[in-house]
Amino acid sequence: MAYDADVIVIGAGLAGLVATAELVDAGRSVIVLDQEPERSIGGQAHWSFGGLFLVDSPEQRRLRVKDSHDLALQDWLGTAGFDRPEDHWPRKWAEAYVDFAAGEKRAWLHGQGIRFFPVVGWAERGGYDATGHGNSVPRFHITWGTGPGVVAPFERRVRAGVAKGLVSFRFRHRVTGLGSTAGAVDTVTGETLEPSDAPRGTASSRTVTGAFALRAQAVIVTSGGIGGNHDLVRAQWPERLGTPPRKLLSGVPAHVDGLMLGIAEAAGAHHINGDRMWHYTEGIENWNPIWARHGIRILPGPSSLWLDARGTRLPVPLFPGFDTLGTLEHITRSGHEHTWFVLDRRIIGKEFALSGSEQNPDLTGKSVRDVLVRARADVPGPVKAFMDKGADFVVERDLGALVRGMNALTEEPLIDEAELRREITARDREITNPFTKDLQVTAVRGARKFLGDRLIRTAPPHRILDPEAGPLIAVRLNILTRKSLGGLETDLSSRVLTAAGDPLPGVYAAGEAAGFGGGGVHGYRSLEGTFLGGCIFSGRTAGRAAARALG
Repeated sequence: MAYDADVIVIGAGLAGLVATAELVDAGRSVIVLDQEPERSIGGQAHWSFGGLFLVDSPEQRRLRVKDSHDLALQDWLGTAGFDRPEDHWPRKWAEAYVDFAAGEKRAWLHGQGIRFFPVVGWAERGGYDATGHGNSVPRFHITWGTGPGVVAPFERRVRAGVAKGLVSFRFRHRVTGLGSTAGAVDTVTGETLEPSDAPRGTASSRTVTGAFALRAQAVIVTSGGIGGNHDLVRAQWPERLGTPPRKLLSGVPAHVDGLMLGIAEAAGAHHINGDRMWHYTEGIENWNPIWARHGIRILPGPSSLWLDARGTRLPVPLFPGFDTLGTLEHITRSGHEHTWFVLDRRIIGKEFALSGSEQNPDLTGKSVRDVLVRARADVPGPVKAFMDKGADFVVERDLGALVRGMNALTEEPLIDEAELRREITARDREITNPFTKDLQVTAVRGARKFLGDRLIRTAPPHRILDPEAGPLIAVRLNILTRKSLGGLETDLSSRVLTAAGDPLPGVYAAGEAAGFGGGGVHGYRSLEGTFLGGCIFSGRTAGRAAARALG
């Protein structure tokens, strides 16, 4: 039986596009399958903020940030906490990825046409010791053009492959099985779905109109993770992260359903570290949703007071932007599923950014003028829209009214005004001189020693109850699903492995479906800016390896 293409790529997200672009460069023919309409090309990456993890970059050096390969590897391994026998390949991938991020990554991306915003962000600061979780220095490089700016160069390369007759897109093709000949996977079967004009990110029809069977010498699985499938998220939720929340917001569209992982397992692939996952604790309901239960993540600076559902400050070092999963575990064991930021207009104007390409039209649109307008604004427009329309925001001039508004948003009135006033007043007393025992105040002052934070991300220390800094603001925070950290186990050539540790002939995997490399390159935690980069690195590896292996 003849082959329909050299390679079939399952999933037209970032990893799939990168793998396909590399196959095109090698002169290989490719069929790209995706269950969604063509307008959803690029997958989750399109909706992202476009953050990329780079080490010792020119952007860092201009801001007087001293970074190195050794420091980055120390941070990665301390964050990942690899401790399982199946972490052999994930650790190998981690070492290779840090080599990439500290080596050719920036120059290679620059050659693709990707450019970076000059101010580097400092995500996941940790707050523990030097060998523990977190980034020791700022490493979060925002792509000029955000997520669409990351996707665009690889989509262009693939479209060029279409023009050459090397690439065929088959949208509305949902894979249901993988078949083998003489022990090697060479057949992809599935259902064709009716055409859909659903806008990007919205739910598309699942009406089946037919079936398909396609053959190729190799198959690359780049189908993404499980973040849109809340039932699967809860089923894989680990005991160490407490009780799965009843209410979850979705940081990804519903078609991110994880079903292809089970199909690959049925064909012999080894799915590891399914209990490792990455969900955010600063989720807010989108006042203008695109998909069901659409949540947006606040990217906070370090100054907001983070309170539990009863108004008590979270323990050290669970400050905004320091330890995502540490905070998640604390929340899920507290007996309540929401927390609060309490802050003022001065802090929200300087420190709040919202994740997502659609929430950052200035960066996404590559408008220098709009970036300058945003920098000069009292409160950026997208943030102001949430203040005015968001279901999770309370804005008031005095604390009593703020507490009444907070209690109106919850099933029980859990916040006591006197206790909250005591908490904020105690913190405010620590601001009046340069000495303090409040470690969050110390962290704020330390952040402002970094030029990038001082310029655009950290407000000068001040009293929250100072009327001139008002009005006061409270934000109810929800758990927001996002990424799978586990996935299909792969070797350093992106070949999918069986439970016995042998390559599954004909099958490769990349992106979130492969745990961004190896079946879990992040281990238990992420350093941020590493998801898009993991898709790029593993997609490039899979495409090149498959091209070399073909007859």
